Amino acid sequence: MRRLAAGAALITLTLTAAPAPAAAHPPTGEGGAVALSPLARQLGRQTLPAGDGWAAAGPGTTGGSAAAADRVHVATTRAELVAALGGDDATNVTDATPKIVYVKGTIDGFEGADGRLLDCADLADPGYSLDAYLAAYDPAVWGRVTPSGPLEEARVRSVTNQTRHTQINVGPNTTIVGLRGARLTGLTLMIDRAPNVIVRNITFDDARDCFPAWSPTDGETGNWNSQYDLLSVRRSENVWIDHNTFTDGDNPDSAQPIHFGRPYQVHDGSLDITHTASLVTASWNRFDARDKVMLIGSSNTVGPDVGRLNVTLHHNLFDGSLQRLPRVRFGQVDVYNNQYKLGGDGFEYAIGVGVQSAVYAENNHFTLDARVSAADLLYDWGGTTITTRGNWVKPAGGLPRPVDLVGAYNAVHDPDLTPDAGWTPTLRHGPVLPAPLVPLVVGPLAGADRLPL
Repeated sequence: MRRLAAGAALITLTLTAAPAPAAAHPPTGEGGAVALSPLARQLGRQTLPAGDGWAAAGPGTTGGSAAAADRVHVATTRAELVAALGGDDATNVTDATPKIVYVKGTIDGFEGADGRLLDCADLADPGYSLDAYLAAYDPAVWGRVTPSGPLEEARVRSVTNQTRHTQINVGPNTTIVGLRGARLTGLTLMIDRAPNVIVRNITFDDARDCFPAWSPTDGETGNWNSQYDLLSVRRSENVWIDHNTFTDGDNPDSAQPIHFGRPYQVHDGSLDITHTASLVTASWNRFDARDKVMLIGSSNTVGPDVGRLNVTLHHNLFDGSLQRLPRVRFGQVDVYNNQYKLGGDGFEYAIGVGVQSAVYAENNHFTLDARVSAADLLYDWGGTTITTRGNWVKPAGGLPRPVDLVGAYNAVHDPDLTPDAGWTPTLRHGPVLPAPLVPLVVGPLAGADRLPL
């Protein structure tokens, strides 16, 4: 291994860049080739270690590790990314041929076929404008009734236009790896009906919705709701999400205007796992200053999600995010050795205990500011039980100490949560760290650009 590391800077592997439409930017590198280090090559072929969370169940997660040479590509533009994933975004979801895609530099989901960056006006239906929408559906005029009619229909058509352009679909048996500094911005990476996928070492930022919907009956005064997650896993099994960073970039929610008395919400989740997805491991990721972070299960309806939505979260850093860390329905979700740095305006809760959820939270570390107490870390979303063991909390101005999360919650909330989720995780890779050590390890090592590339 020392010889390999020492020689990494001297040896490179040349890979053919993904074929792209004629209007796309040409591939980088001389003659359309991109040089990669042997460590990058090795990372692209790496599979999920045995026993590493729920994604190791069944056949395990190998992604595109078996890819032939002609299905190993480097993508530097949106068009090249679509081409590397199969050639046509509408049909890439069915391309099950093993493939490895390296992301180089920044790829913007708003990039047009000619390389020009589109804006919301380019994607809007001719019948839609925000000014007209605000005038028509102002609750003082329209009332607290769901928007309908030609203007709302034009908004929905606008959403369809944006989805076709900024949602990038991934097929089965795929590995996507970012080279150093890789960034996917303004897009949703969609893993839907696509088993056996690996995504590593990428910064995801600002999957903004140009056309949020006004939901007047959402909450006491209504809310704006957006369509797009940074990364979405649906109807898929054996998915490994590792060493990525999720952020709003330079377009934070706090900078959005207020309409109808509510923040104009242009972002949805960071990493949502929904629609019967299962056997997912999310490890060593960083979630920076986001509102809605991770929804596991999208509906309270008892049906196909029962027995699904089994997810492992370990060694992730949740820094300054406000809710859904995660929020869980139905699944057996193992949450261990994660670092939480919580507080700030708008903080709501860390772990949401939803309908028939079975969360097992062990040896996590919570650093809190003066506005957050241990009683705020759990939230009852219609669930009844959660197992919490070995967790620690560092309150503002205080020393780190063990915390009984269920006991702290029950002391100030009714009804009580019960402290036994009814299962014990068995799929864990390596030793579980004592909670006091978690910040020393997770802080420096979680997120993109921490892997040896």
